[in-house]
Amino acid sequence: MTQIGRDNPAERIALPNGGSVTLGWAATTDVGNRRQVNEDSLLATPPIFAVADGMGGHAAGDLASQAVVNRLADSFPGGFATPAAIGLALARAAQDIAHLEGTSILGAGTTVTGVALTISGDDPYFAVFNVGDSRVYHWGESGLEQVTVDHSVVQELVDAGAITRAQADHHPDSNVITRAIGFNETPMPDYWLLPVEVGTRLLVCSDGLTKEIDDGRLAEIAGAGEPARETAVSLVEAALAAGGRDNVTVIIVDVLAVEPA
Repeated sequence: MTQIGRDNPAERIALPNGGSVTLGWAATTDVGNRRQVNEDSLLATPPIFAVADGMGGHAAGDLASQAVVNRLADSFPGGFATPAAIGLALARAAQDIAHLEGTSILGAGTTVTGVALTISGDDPYFAVFNVGDSRVYHWGESGLEQVTVDHSVVQELVDAGAITRAQADHHPDSNVITRAIGFNETPMPDYWLLPVEVGTRLLVCSDGLTKEIDDGRLAEIAGAGEPARETAVSLVEAALAAGGRDNVTVIIVDVLAVEPA
């Protein structure tokens, strides 16, 4: 398990147009109740907030997730991200994973999901990116909404109408993903752009959280009005209380203020 960055209740970030954004964030992780090793890694320092979940049951999953957060952390020193630069960092991480020693013949791999501060025109946005079945959620005036789409067998079944979303969480193939970083494959991330607005809360998490508690419970905790640190801890504790079958990692990012140019 690798953690880069520390909690910060409020940090003002200057924008190229002369304005600023103030963010607060917190991150926490737990090995869970059944695993011996925490294969999750996280990055929580502007402009990137990301969670990587090393593939359970594969060799060096913890090193694979570490390679991803290391590459992302080194790619944007003191600046803003772009989807192209995120993709390049993930491609470099895939090369690092391919050269890991001590892996099985199948190699090693990891999911990754996160949000990055970016600039479009003169305005700040969050670039959301995802490979695998870790997730990003958005909390705002409309409540809790899942931004990312899982790259998994059960998501394909849901999209085809073969099973419901509720059935997906308990499907026997719920851990089978269709995209990852590693395994000698070219990374194929999906991207979304979200405006940076006051009151926005973003939840970045590994599937150790979402496999244990449903979206209703996520919304209840995320929308309770607690600060980022207390919210992140409450989410992890809820997952552990529900079974904690996997590693659990959570990052909460809050938009506290936006000052125009």
